[in-house]
Amino acid sequence: MGRLRGRRARHAQMTRWWKVLVGPQGPQTAGPVVGVLGLQGDVVEHARALSAVGARPVTVRRAEELDGIDGLIIPGGESTTMWKLAVIFDLMEPLRKRVGGGMCVFGSCAGMIMLADRLLDGVAGQETVGGIDMTVRRNAFGRQVDSFEADIALAGIAGAPEQGGLFRAVFIRAPWVEQTGGQVEILGTEPATGRIVAVRQGPLLATSFHPELTGDVRVHRLFADMVRDRT
Repeated sequence: MGRLRGRRARHAQMTRWWKVLVGPQGPQTAGPVVGVLGLQGDVVEHARALSAVGARPVTVRRAEELDGIDGLIIPGGESTTMWKLAVIFDLMEPLRKRVGGGMCVFGSCAGMIMLADRLLDGVAGQETVGGIDMTVRRNAFGRQVDSFEADIALAGIAGAPEQGGLFRAVFIRAPWVEQTGGQVEILGTEPATGRIVAVRQGPLLATSFHPELTGDVRVHRLFADMVRDRT
């Protein structure tokens, strides 16, 4: 009972934050409609970044809500929890259908895991949505206490002169990409390890890190432009 009350309280808090951010009727600005998978994770942070780059963020928690969006973000969070909730809400197959149909999707951290065709170090039975021909290792950079930031060079985003063109990336229990197929474009690597941390395959984009937790919206601008190009 206590856990249920806690989940309800967190849901109510998220709803209040969302209404403060985009208003009770949703965002009113023109631009592509980009859903943020609202099962768990950094939902509000992604919505704020999407609004900053001219997109219209909406939450997605039910399969029918996928029909009203031009693109989707699968946020950072906990990949096993996200997978289990997606199964409970009957979202796995609808998500796979939209991904297979060419919808633009961006996954950060846990979202990268969800977009991977192959997963290492997952829990027993853990499934992904798939779509990107890559093998991802869950929690590869370590536990929560091993979280860190690093400046990385990212292909496909405009450089900020004051940052030397680099992106300050936040890694929290982050995965990395161990192997990619021939259609996957490697956008960035973590400098200390050389591990792949950002990839793109057609309309699908994924990062090991959390761009939503910084004030730098260049990754979100790249994704919004990808959505615009396909709508």
